Formats: sequence, C-alpha cells, structure tokens
Amino acid sequence: MVLDRICLVLAILGGLNWGSVGIFRFDFIAYMFGGQTAPVSRVIYTLVGLSAIWCISLLFRERDEKHVVEKA
Repeated sequence: MVLDRICLVLAILGGLNWGSVGIFRFDFIAYMFGGQTAPVSRVIYTLVGLSAIWCISLLFRERDEKHVVEKA
C-alpha cells in the first residue's frame, strides 16, 4: 500500500533526525526550515509523528506473502 510506504519513509527520516540530535546535537529539520518552532518544521514534525502512529498498525497486520511456484 502506498500510504504504508510513505509513512514508513517519514518515520525512518524522523528516526534519523532524532539520531542526529542525540549523537551530534544537530536537528536537521530545524536547520533546513528555520528552527523548531517554524511553521514548516512543526508540520514536518507532526507528519513524522502521525506516520509513526500509522506504522504501529503495520505490526499487527497479516502480510500477504506471494508464493513463488517453482518450475518443474
């Protein structure tokens, strides 16, 4: 599903940003968009948070595994 992939990418980017905050004390989103309280930054933080919440649902879904039929 496309929404799953978008949310997963946003959650990964958010995790990488938090990793850079923890390791380097550098907030890439704040740097790019004018600070932590800038409207664009707050929208991005909100989207990342909502994406992480959406990704929780991925843990509880059953995956449709495609079965590969071997040629005889």
